[in-house]
Amino acid sequence: MDFSCKYCSGICIKKGIRNGCQKLLCKGCNKHQQASYSNNAYQIDLDLWIFRYVKEGLGIRSISRILKISTNTVLSRISTMANQIPRPSILKGKTYEVDELRTYIKFKRNLYWVISAYCRETKEIVAFKVGKRNNKNLKVVIDSLLLSNAVKIYTDRLRNYISLIPRELHNVKKYSINHLERWHLTMRTRLKRLNRKTICYSKSLVLLYNHVKLLIWGEEKFFEYRLLSFWDDAT
Repeated sequence: MDFSCKYCSGICIKKGIRNGCQKLLCKGCNKHQQASYSNNAYQIDLDLWIFRYVKEGLGIRSISRILKISTNTVLSRISTMANQIPRPSILKGKTYEVDELRTYIKFKRNLYWVISAYCRETKEIVAFKVGKRNNKNLKVVIDSLLLSNAVKIYTDRLRNYISLIPRELHNVKKYSINHLERWHLTMRTRLKRLNRKTICYSKSLVLLYNHVKLLIWGEEKFFEYRLLSFWDDAT
């Protein structure tokens, strides 16, 4: 029985048996593989589908049921994808809006916030921080804007901002952060763990951060490019 390579469609030869599975070696590209796979987690485009489902508001268990893989696999893939997403550069001389989105981890009394900075010119989230709403976490976001020579920073009337933002740059006009508040509504709609009145919630700060990062800075073309690069390397 002849086996064809799944990478280059070349001829494979038998290369031993491990855990009851026939191992193969391609004569053309010299890659190892199996004659058959029983686990769906081996699929090359798995990351792309997980990314799509996360951005469409599906929970971890929903993705696990649809793709027929374990929840641990879904969580580990989400963590890996989030770590691979680069942080975008912040343009200088722009106007920003800063606000916080309230959520919780494990218990409803254990409150956490997603602190975001929205650029009015590019209409994108340029910086965010997940944690408690204190000066330490707020300062991380504000400092990134000050380093980019921000022209104006709009916030709500939270007193913490008074000591963090220079007076000449700070503005608290009414309806001045509507764009960012609308983006936070989009986040609640698209991320299952941020929905109100639901049994879905985050169990750790890392999980919450990874999901927010996938939604804010993750792009489908990034994972499609990785998939095409994989096939190009294989051929």
